[in-house]
Amino acid sequence: MAGHSKWANIKHRKAGQDAKRGKIFTKLLREITVAVKSGGPDAGSNPTLRTAVDKALGSNMRRDTIDNAIKKASGAQEGVNYEEVRYEGYGPGGTAVMVECLTDNRNRTVSDVRHAFTKAGGNLGTDGSVAYLFTKTGIISYAGGVDEDALIEAALEAGANDVITNDDGSIDVMSSPEEYLAVKSALVAAGFEPDNAEVTMQASTNTELDAEDAEKMLRLIDRLEDLDDVQNVYSNADISEDIIAQFAG
Repeated sequence: MAGHSKWANIKHRKAGQDAKRGKIFTKLLREITVAVKSGGPDAGSNPTLRTAVDKALGSNMRRDTIDNAIKKASGAQEGVNYEEVRYEGYGPGGTAVMVECLTDNRNRTVSDVRHAFTKAGGNLGTDGSVAYLFTKTGIISYAGGVDEDALIEAALEAGANDVITNDDGSIDVMSSPEEYLAVKSALVAAGFEPDNAEVTMQASTNTELDAEDAEKMLRLIDRLEDLDDVQNVYSNADISEDIIAQFAG
């Protein structure tokens, strides 16, 4: 895990999301709809829906908006049917990139994703070309300044798999996807409100990028995330805080 760049990456992504919140909400509602149709409207027995709702709340979506989306999805037998599609590819500097999509038109989606890669100097790979590098993981993040010893104790007591202190002082609590919500809830109950929390795909190895490739990579991620069909983008790019700050600024 890229310790020195983790927190800067989170801040950059959050800033980008704030700038296009309407599009983010549309994607979150699509995720909730698919979760309801695949596992039912009861979040208590549908972990995929529970995670999607938690993600929506974390993006400051109103609870009644979420509830209305669940009701609409549970009663909708007709309408647009979305399927989950994942694309794998290589970004600038040989970085590994995974793109998760929900689409009603595979041809449109793959064309848009391929175009984004090509513009950044990357290319789409075959299924399985980079997936082996990533593991689905719950990551609950805290900026520097929290009581590290108390957080570690609370995290391990809650069932976390690991606690990592990054070079910039931020701390990441790691959990399995299945235990993510339970660990997060226990930490919040213990007084540790996270600055960022998500179930993500964590890379086993990282590729450090120079300023030129880093800027191309950040543009690729932004371009992909701006596509309507793209839900999540993961990469193993290791980018320094200084470079991210220059790009974000």
